[in-house]
Amino acid sequence: MSNKASNKAEIVCLRPPLADSALAQLADVLVDCVEGGASVSFMSPFSQDQALAFFRNVASSVESGDTILLAATLDGRIVGSVQLGLDTPPNQPHRADIKKLLVHRSARGCGVGLALMARVEEEARRHSRWLLVLDTVPGENGHRLYLRAGWTQTGVVPDYALFPDGRLCDTAIMWKRLER
Repeated sequence: MSNKASNKAEIVCLRPPLADSALAQLADVLVDCVEGGASVSFMSPFSQDQALAFFRNVASSVESGDTILLAATLDGRIVGSVQLGLDTPPNQPHRADIKKLLVHRSARGCGVGLALMARVEEEARRHSRWLLVLDTVPGENGHRLYLRAGWTQTGVVPDYALFPDGRLCDTAIMWKRLER
C-alpha cells in the first residue's frame, strides 16, 4: 500500500459469509493499527492470528444481524473498516454503537476515515438508528476525526484503558444525533 492513494476509497458493506481473503485483509489493518499504538482493545505484541480470531467473531456478529461491517478499499485492497453495533437493549431501539474505526497507517490522510463514518451514518439511518455513541482516546487521530465529523463529546473517563505498550489512556464518550 502506498502513502498516497491513487483514487478515492470505495466503501463496501461486507455481507456474510465473509471471505477468508477479506478477513485476512481486515486482520492486516487491525495489526497495523495496534503496531501503530492505537488503543483499540489489544496489547502488544499482537499477532495476525489474534486479529483473525477477532474478525471471525465480528463475522459471526454480522451473520446474526447484530453488527454491520463496512470496509474501505483502495486499489482493490481493504485499508479500513468500521462496525455499527445494532445489538442494543429493548429500550434503546433508536441507538447504535460505532465500533473499531480502523484505518491502515498507509491510507491515512486520504479521507478514508471520514468516508467510513459518512457511510456508517447512512447505514444507521437505514436501520432506523438516529443516536450513535462511541468512545475514543482524547487528542488522538480518531478523536480529531469525530470532532470534524460533528460528534459531541460528553465527558472523559480518566485511565479508562491502556495503549498497546501498557501506558494508561483516558477515553472520551461521544455521541451524534442523526437527522431523521
